[in-house]
Amino acid sequence: MSPNTQLYIAGQWQAGASEIENRNPSDITDLIGTYAQASAAQLDAALDAARAAQPKWWAAGIQKRHDVLMAIGTELMARAGEIGEMVAREEGKPLAEGKGEVYRSGQFFTYFAAEVLRNQGDLAESVRPGIEIDVRREPVGVVAIVSPWNFPIATPAWKIAPALAFGNAVVWKPANVTPASAVMLTEIIARQDIPAGLFNLVTGSGRAIGQRLVESRGVDAISFTGSVPVGRGIAATAMANMTRVQAEMGSKNPMLIMEDADLDLAVAHASGAAFGGTGQKCTAASRLIVHEKIHDAFVEGLVKAAEALKVGHALAEGTQIGPVVSDSQLRQNLDYIAIGKAEGAELLTGGTRLDRPTDGYYMAPAVFAGTRNDMRINREEMFAPITCVQKAGSYDEALALANDSEFGLTAGIMTRSLARASHFRANMRAGCVMVNLPTAGTDYHVPFGGRGASSFGPREQGRYAAEFYTTVKTAYVAAGSPE
Repeated sequence: MSPNTQLYIAGQWQAGASEIENRNPSDITDLIGTYAQASAAQLDAALDAARAAQPKWWAAGIQKRHDVLMAIGTELMARAGEIGEMVAREEGKPLAEGKGEVYRSGQFFTYFAAEVLRNQGDLAESVRPGIEIDVRREPVGVVAIVSPWNFPIATPAWKIAPALAFGNAVVWKPANVTPASAVMLTEIIARQDIPAGLFNLVTGSGRAIGQRLVESRGVDAISFTGSVPVGRGIAATAMANMTRVQAEMGSKNPMLIMEDADLDLAVAHASGAAFGGTGQKCTAASRLIVHEKIHDAFVEGLVKAAEALKVGHALAEGTQIGPVVSDSQLRQNLDYIAIGKAEGAELLTGGTRLDRPTDGYYMAPAVFAGTRNDMRINREEMFAPITCVQKAGSYDEALALANDSEFGLTAGIMTRSLARASHFRANMRAGCVMVNLPTAGTDYHVPFGGRGASSFGPREQGRYAAEFYTTVKTAYVAAGSPE
C-alpha cells in the first residue's frame, strides 16, 4: 500500500498530509516504505465519522458483532506467518516472536467475539412493590486508542477487540515507529461488513495528532499504553473533558531468587524475562533480587546465559535477541550503562553496541551486579536488555526491596517453599505475580494491569475489560396492573 492510501477514515483509504520513512532496525539500509501522517483536519473527520457510525454498530446486534470479530481473529491467526514477518522486520523482535504475537492477537479477537454473546444484564428486585429493575451494559461511545511500538499488533488488538465487542467506535493512533503493522491490521478490519467510520486509523506524531486526539471533546474514552509522563499528561488533559482514561505505563519488575530455588530454572527464567524481546517489554525482569546464599552461583549462571544469547537480524535463523527498535532507543540504553557505572554498579557483561553483517541497532545484553535500590538503574524503567542484580540476606529483605518502587506491574519469585510463595502472592504489591515463572508472559482471558505508576483506570483484557469499554444503565419499570 502506498502512502497515498495509508490512512483509513470514514470507511475510505486516504493520503496523509505528509510522510515519514520506516526502516528496518536490523538493517537500516532496508527501507520498508514511507508512511502517511494525518493532518488535524483528517483526525477531526475521523472523530466525526466515528460518532456517526457508533449507534449503527450498536444497533446491528450481538450476532453481527460476534461474526465480525471472529472473522478478524481467524484471519490474523491464519496469516500469522506473513504479518509476523512484517512485525519482526519493522520492530526488530525475532521472527518466531513476531509470528506468535500476531497469532495471539487473533486470539484476542476470537475471545471477545465470544464475549459479545455473554454480555448479559441482571434483573433485580426493587425495595418498592410493583417495580422491576434491570441492569445492563452499554457502549461508552467513541474510544481513542493510543498504542506503543513494542507490541505493534498485540497491544492494539487487546484494546480494539473489546472496544468493538461492546459496541463502541474506534479512532486508533499507533506508534510512528511501527506503521506497517498498523496498516496490515487495519486492512483486515476494513474488509469487514461494518459501518463506515466505525474504525479509523490515523497515524501521526504524538505531539500533534496524539495530543489533539486526547484533547478532543469528541472522545468518550481513551485507552493508552506508553510512558508514565505521557500517561499522566493524558489523564490530566482528559479530566478537563471528564473523559474516562485507561493507562498502562511504566514498570520496574522484580524477580526474587530464593536460596531454595532450582538454580538452573531460575537462571533460565530470569534470562528470558530480562532479555526476551530485547528487554523492550513492560513485563521484563529488570531487577533480580537474589538471596545471598546463592547469589554468586546465580550471577555466574546468569552471565553465562546472557553471553550465550545469539544477537542478530530479526529474520535470521537462530536469532534469540533482535536489535533495539531505533537509534534513539539504543543511545538511551547506552546512557543507562554509563549511569549505572557512575553510580557504582559493576557491569559484569554486555552493555555495548555490537557489529553485525547488517547495519542495525544491536546491543549486547547487560548484567549489573552490586546494585542498590537508590540507584537510577533500579528506579527508572530503561526498556532495554539490561538487568540489575541486588543481594538480599533474607526473604523479608528481598520482599521489602521488591516493594520499594513507584511501580507495580509484574513480579516473580523462584522458590520451592509453598508457604513463601503464598506469602509473596499476598504481600507483593503488583498487579500480576508469578511463582516459578518469568515475569513476562500473560494470558489473554484474564485481567492485566498494575499498581502505582504502572497503571491507571480499569484493568485490560478478559471479562474485566467491560469495566472500561461499557457504561452501566439501571432501568426502573413500573409493572402494569392486572386487568
